[in-house]
Amino acid sequence: MPVSAEPARAQAQAQTQAEAPTSVASTVLHRITPDGVSWITLNRPEAMNAVTWEQRERVIALLADASADPAVRAVVLTATGRGFCAGADLRGAPAQARERVPGDVARTIRLGAQRLIAAVLDCEKPVIAAVNGTAAGIGAHLAFACDLVLAADTARFIEVFVRRGLVPDGGGAYLLPRLVGPQRAKELMFFGDALTAADAERMGLVNRAVPEAELAGLAAAWAGRLAGGPTRAIALTKQLVNDSLTTDRATAFAAEAAAQEINMTTRDANEGVASFVERRTAEYRGY
Repeated sequence: MPVSAEPARAQAQAQTQAEAPTSVASTVLHRITPDGVSWITLNRPEAMNAVTWEQRERVIALLADASADPAVRAVVLTATGRGFCAGADLRGAPAQARERVPGDVARTIRLGAQRLIAAVLDCEKPVIAAVNGTAAGIGAHLAFACDLVLAADTARFIEVFVRRGLVPDGGGAYLLPRLVGPQRAKELMFFGDALTAADAERMGLVNRAVPEAELAGLAAAWAGRLAGGPTRAIALTKQLVNDSLTTDRATAFAAEAAAQEINMTTRDANEGVASFVERRTAEYRGY
């Protein structure tokens, strides 16, 4: 009797499934330090860290894990090589089973680039971007979505879409006007000129531009300070600031009062008040 091909096929599928996580794990490195900092590092330096579909999904999952894990109290997003992220690598996207029809592109954007940016904005832990090199397209927006942005002095930020005849995606037209105002945002997006780290710092897109050799150390220092802080208070503060840009005063004030009510139930809030009264350094535990 001929031997069935099913066992061999099943074995091949199982092997592929087993290898896939290992493969993407090597292109998105992850480690959690003893002080509770989750380091997420894009690792395709040969492609200037243009992000693939698999990498995007892993970053989204790691940010969700950081939100849910009480041991994680801050996140650093960085990369290896000369590029932070050169945009989306469309060659890594799953093949379409049919001809594209109206609605497909909008759906792809919603489920792809926008989900990635939303994952950063919605992460319940503070996220620091340590921009080691060129951040272009969705790569620039990935940095701008972070709560704090540190950049090597060799880094550049490029709204590359107009160079390709495209409309910005990944929330760029949402993020940039809120960071630098509509006129500056239009200048960056209309011309697509490269912005140096120093200019980005002057415009308020970057918190600090530092020599390349100092970037990792500064990111670790800032992340360490955040990890030692009152984690829930920082999460609520992040939510208040992000929401304030799209709401009215009455709603913002109500949200602030609600956040205060929630935060005062935490151990860290009570520790902060007690340490002030007792004139000692607070010891925050993240809850």
